[in-house]
Amino acid sequence: MPDPESSPLMDTAAVRRALARMAREIVEINQGIDNLVIMGIRRRGDALAALLGQEIERAEGRAPAIGAIDITLYRDDLAAIGPVPVIGETELPPEGLDGRTVVLVDDVLYTGRTVRAALNELMDWGRPARVLLCVLADRDGREIPVQADIVGRRVDVPAGWRVEVLVPSLDSRLAVELVATEEET
Repeated sequence: MPDPESSPLMDTAAVRRALARMAREIVEINQGIDNLVIMGIRRRGDALAALLGQEIERAEGRAPAIGAIDITLYRDDLAAIGPVPVIGETELPPEGLDGRTVVLVDDVLYTGRTVRAALNELMDWGRPARVLLCVLADRDGREIPVQADIVGRRVDVPAGWRVEVLVPSLDSRLAVELVATEEET
């Protein structure tokens, strides 16, 4: 029986179709995969970056450089997380970021604060020639003027709901759902 406090937006097939389209857009914008780096924002953006890398490899015959970025120490709400934040590892490609096109991948674009933190960290690691933002779900509610270059799906989210992206490595399935927030349940 479906959970009355969640509503499916994209099933596995829909997410895979969106990722395939997004991978083609990345390659088209970059005019190939030379000097391309796909950097996923931990925890779900890095899983999506890996899936995008697989799609690009399938289409182009070789994989782009893939990395992951942990923004924990760059968050503007670090004090709210608690006294001992859990910090993940940032993994850069061996060639670095300088002079390359970096595609920053996140699951949901909402306030823009995660992207701001990721951009700050990226610039501490190098000077990319260009940074593109790629998100699976783009919803309303910006607090910082940020927009995605590549979007899987734009979502209108009613008050009291949030968008949740599920990835196999963390959730045992691939999907996007609308989920009621605690206040509304």
